[in-house]
Formats: sequence, C-alpha cells, structure tokens
Amino acid sequence: MITVVGAGTGAPVAEDVLAGAALVVGGRRHLDAVRLPAGAERVVLGPLAPALDTIAEYVDKELPVLVLASGDPGFFGIVRVLAERFGSRRLRVRPGVSSVATAFARAGLPWDDAVVVSAHGRELRTAVNVCRARPKVAVLTGPGAGPAELGAALLHEARGPERLLVVARALGSAAERVERVTPAEAAARDWGSDVSVVLCLDETRALGGVRTVAGAPAGPSGWALDEGEFAHRDSMITKFEVRALALARLGPRLGDLVWDVGAGSGSVAVECARLGAAVVAVEKAADGVERIRANARAHGVDVDVVHGSAPEALDELAGDPDAVFVGGGGRELPAVVTACARRARRTVVVAMAALDRVPAAREALTAAGFTCDGVLLQSSRLAPLPGDVTRLAATNPVFLLWGVRTPVPSEGVFQ
Repeated sequence: MITVVGAGTGAPVAEDVLAGAALVVGGRRHLDAVRLPAGAERVVLGPLAPALDTIAEYVDKELPVLVLASGDPGFFGIVRVLAERFGSRRLRVRPGVSSVATAFARAGLPWDDAVVVSAHGRELRTAVNVCRARPKVAVLTGPGAGPAELGAALLHEARGPERLLVVARALGSAAERVERVTPAEAAARDWGSDVSVVLCLDETRALGGVRTVAGAPAGPSGWALDEGEFAHRDSMITKFEVRALALARLGPRLGDLVWDVGAGSGSVAVECARLGAAVVAVEKAADGVERIRANARAHGVDVDVVHGSAPEALDELAGDPDAVFVGGGGRELPAVVTACARRARRTVVVAMAALDRVPAAREALTAAGFTCDGVLLQSSRLAPLPGDVTRLAATNPVFLLWGVRTPVPSEGVFQ
C-alpha cells in the first residue's frame, strides 16, 4: 500500500503511520518535521517523475510507502497523480485540513460557496478572470503566480468593485501569518515563497446565502433574456434571437474574459457575466455607460465598463480576451473588427444590421487567420390583433458573422 498523509496545517503525523515505512516521500519541510523509521529511504519531492519511479520500485517489491503532502492531498494534490500511476485501490489516504479551508477559517468565513482555482504551475489569467467574475475565490499560488502578481493583474485589468485579498502564509506553522490587503498593496510587496493560498473577496457579498450545492453558483436557469429584462434606449438592444446565437458562438464560461464592444445596453455583456465569464463592456455614449452599469447591478453581476470609442479604447484594455462581441460600429467597423481579431484568443462575433458592411468585416476576420461563417437572422414574433387573434410581426433582419481561431491545446479551467 501507498499511504498518503496530509500534513503541514497543524496536525502532526501519527507515529503508527510512520512505523514500518520502507520509503518516505515528501517536501523537504515535511520530511524535516518527522522522525523517519530506521532504515527507511527518504526522497525529497522535486520533479515528480523520478519520485514516482522510485515509488514504483518499492510497490513492485510490495514494500510500504509513505507520502507526505500538504493539507488535503486529494484536493489539487498528489492523490490524483498517484491514482493515475498506481490505481486508487493501492492508496490509503489520511487527509489533513486543506490550505483553502484553513485560510477561510482564519478569515472567519464559510467557503461552501467559494470558487477554488489553481495558479500553481498554470497560467495566471484564468485565476484573474475568475476573481473578476466571482465574489469569493480562493487562488492556490505558485512561483510567478503569487499575491503580488495577482494583485497587479487585478489592479490593472479591473475597474469594477475593488477586491480584498487575504494572503495566508505558512499556515499551521509557528510562522503563520494572515494579512488583508488591497490589490495595490499586494502588488507592491515581496511575499516570499511561503504563501500557499490567497482569498479574493468582494466584501459586500462575501457571506453569501444559504447553499444546497457547494462550489460555484449554478448557471442561470435561462439565457437570451427578453429585451424587457434590460433598460435600453429606443429599442437599441441586441434582440434575444440574435443574442441566443451570439452567446452560442461566444461560448462564455468561468475563467474566460469576454469583451462586448459597442455594448449599448450591455445585454450581451450581462448575459456573458451571468454565464460565468469576466466581462469588459466598451461604450462611447455616457448615458450608455450608466445604463450598462445599472443593468449589471440589476442582474447581480460584475461588468467592467469602459467609456470610450473603439478601436482606440481597446488599446487601454489589459489582457487578451477569449471572445469578443462587436455590436456597434459604423464606418469604423472594419478597424474595430481588425483590432478585436488581433487580440481575441478564440472567437469574434459581429452583429450587423447593414448588409453592405458584411464583406469588410468578413475580410478583417479572414485576414487575421480566423475561419469565418455567418447567417442572416430573420424572425417574426407573435403579436395580438383586435378580435382575439394573432399575427406575426417581423423584426429587423440582422446578419451575424463569426470568426473562429484555429484551436490550440488547452489545460482547461481547473485541471
């Protein structure tokens, strides 16, 4: 058997677990904290492959192996790797308290409604986008993805409600320290290497409500909401039929960043945020900016609203989006689409009422290396007539064009 013990958050490793182990594997600080059995081989964890090969040699000889890990080794920990290599039936796991649970305990907060994302050995942008989209997030840190880097990214990329960062250092040890800082304060400090988790909180919503299902809030029960669900001016809003297909092509999800350029009422921006994405809405009209913010508040989501005209305003936006919706733009449309295509990682969707703008927008996407497709959407809605009868009322046709970048292998959001 391979015994995996979670240590490092205050609970000592039991003597009966140590007794009889022929091989003990773990981080240097975990190994230094225990008294190894006489004759046991010690392997300090660094690169996983050599350690797994050594474990395999002992397993083949049917000799007992002990692996020391941090906190709960089944939560973003080594249990996954060991189970893949040796099978879950060979594992006997004694979990400790995870660093996430400990950090929330130190902050005095429940965490059944928190989103947990790992930035350890992964790209930081996913964690940043989750922090921008959700009010309660725990980020597992790593080299180059610690409190300073997270604070700097939030400081430069978000104009919405400022988050509070709770930085937990050396949890469970005599050197434990938990500090509450702003993103700016986090970005200005050298935190060293003993930070394992950072909580990112919107304090106004940190307590949350009563939950039935743990983890990220369930997605919305519906989308492509009726236009009446949004404040708008003179019917200047993306109709729900168009919005339904646009959302399908944008594919917003937790961990994504989406731009809504020429946002108008912000209906697409709000819907993307409801589906879990971090969203930036760009709008040139001052009254439109306030309308988008009001719609975001009404639907309980965060939308970062930028007052400016595209394509110039796009130069100010930090971080490349996964998807972009372009809902406005007259003669500037080709330049706007070109600027969006240059930055978009996955897809650009363009809605146009004027058919003669389609060729230029399509050319801008194909020139940027996107594969293009599109459809002319024409719909007729039921409308009442006197005498208790119904007619079909046609809506204005809209051409929806989308470009998709050739996909590249991805780690996924939380793998």
